[in-house]
Amino acid sequence: MKRKIKVAFVDFWPEFNPKNNYFTDILRDIYEVVIDENQPEFLFYSVFGTKHYLYDCVKFFFSGENILPNYKECDYSLSFHFIDSEKHYRLPLYALFDDVNKIIKQNFDISHIMSEKKKFCNFIYSNPYCKKRNNFFKKLNKYKKVDSAGRLYNNLGFRPKNKLEFIREYKFTIAFENEESNGYTTEKIFEPMLVNSIPIYWGNPLIHLDFNTKSFLNYYDYNSDELLIEKVIEIDKDESKYIEMLLQPYFINNKLNQYVKRENILCFLQNAIESNKQPVSKDSLIFHNNTLLSFYAKSLKKIVYLFNTIKRKIKYFTFKKLILKLHKNKLEIK
Repeated sequence: MKRKIKVAFVDFWPEFNPKNNYFTDILRDIYEVVIDENQPEFLFYSVFGTKHYLYDCVKFFFSGENILPNYKECDYSLSFHFIDSEKHYRLPLYALFDDVNKIIKQNFDISHIMSEKKKFCNFIYSNPYCKKRNNFFKKLNKYKKVDSAGRLYNNLGFRPKNKLEFIREYKFTIAFENEESNGYTTEKIFEPMLVNSIPIYWGNPLIHLDFNTKSFLNYYDYNSDELLIEKVIEIDKDESKYIEMLLQPYFINNKLNQYVKRENILCFLQNAIESNKQPVSKDSLIFHNNTLLSFYAKSLKKIVYLFNTIKRKIKYFTFKKLILKLHKNKLEIK
């Protein structure tokens, strides 16, 4: 008989389903999971709010953003960071987007895949605040038109309804992250792999720990836009080299890496749940018996969160963005 555990999810992104998600799916392998937002035993929270301050149970922090866990507020953490601690599990964001087993190559029909590759390269972004990515797009576009289907640099006149089906027809996909950081691997590289479009990747200098770098074009093997573009052109013009890269497994030895193995993630969660440790939140002034002290502690936490949110927004603020928002125009920067 499975042990019953009460869990809750707060401060995640709007599309996140607190009743059925990546974590509940894994936990249900060995637990009877009950969603209880009022009195959970275990709370999973992210970076998009402050509700987690109101709970004094065992807390798991998760983020796909470049934000480090604060162990004064959480007991355990899951993120893309490499943190040498038994409290932390490295879980790259791409694992939450789809079943990672889908990119293990089995019964690989290269003839069918090649018949799908009718177009050169795509670029699907709306965030204009990555100069590295923007400049690379412009440089590669000088060799041959790169189809841009996002709000940024859109040169097609439409946006695809199904992103994966759109990508499927392209030989290459520009898969640059929003920023550069060790371990920061998102869906950017994973999505083109799902439809066998060779990713042109930049963002995580340690990407070789996630994927087989022979299966995609890795900026860190070249360290210059010009050299990488030379390689893109070489492979684009030589079908045999393109096929050779397509035949490479995405994972090293065609096996899941240690970070996304379901059994490893479950083991981490189970050890945490069964540890019966005193939650760090029990020491928080928020739950102090003195009502006035508790109120001030809650207010201070919210002020700190608001300050950090404003600081992140200022980091990416530009006058052009403000004007675009005021006029509610589409973002089409030439």
